[in-house]
Amino acid sequence: VPDELKTNLGVEAYNPEGIVPRALRLIKAAYPDSIVCTDVALDPYSDQGHDGVVEDGKILNDVTINQLCKQAVCQARAGSDVVAPSDMMDGRVKAIRDALDSEGFTDVSILSYTAKYASAYYGPFRDALDSHPGFGDKKTYQQDPANGREALIEAALDAAEGADMLMVKPGMPYLDVIRRLKDASPLPIAAYHVSGEYAMIKAACEKGWLNEKDVVMETLTCFKRAGADIILTYYAKQAAQWIEEDGLF
Repeated sequence: VPDELKTNLGVEAYNPEGIVPRALRLIKAAYPDSIVCTDVALDPYSDQGHDGVVEDGKILNDVTINQLCKQAVCQARAGSDVVAPSDMMDGRVKAIRDALDSEGFTDVSILSYTAKYASAYYGPFRDALDSHPGFGDKKTYQQDPANGREALIEAALDAAEGADMLMVKPGMPYLDVIRRLKDASPLPIAAYHVSGEYAMIKAACEKGWLNEKDVVMETLTCFKRAGADIILTYYAKQAAQWIEEDGLF
């Protein structure tokens, strides 16, 4: 997103001619039967680099939720089948569910970033997106890596608010959290193999220290073993090709 389109309110997030709605329409035109999932958050559109609207150095939870609802409805209108709020604001799942339903998008699902940690593993993604926090960090609204039990509280809240699926992010360092959510919730559990995890494997393989295919497939298998029903990974296309080549699909 060009810097000149970034604002504190992140209004570009619900521009029907913005990058995500245009991409959605193109994908749906070319592949009408595809299931498309889109991220709901303000940080790519914020001149503050945060997931929420900022005032006096603080994140405004309820003001942010209002903007997220507009973004989710905009994405649904453009063809999104699943919206995935990654902002970690309190109460946003219910608000988004109500907003979608009121606009007639009752069949659009919500994949909630339930346990998104204030992690150092997001660096490569933030570099690519130019969305590092403009000040401070995101520890006031993302979860503490030292606190595994909080994920259970968030999972119960998200389920009660209408989430259809729950996500843990990052993935490999939080296999225990994936397992906890799988044991505690009847909802499908997603694991996000994030940019830092991907970059570490890529760098080690470029050095000749690891066999890329073997370590990737082992990593994805570990997610599944821990209880993940859905795996989001930058290796999705390569993994699919390897699985097909090995006659496993």
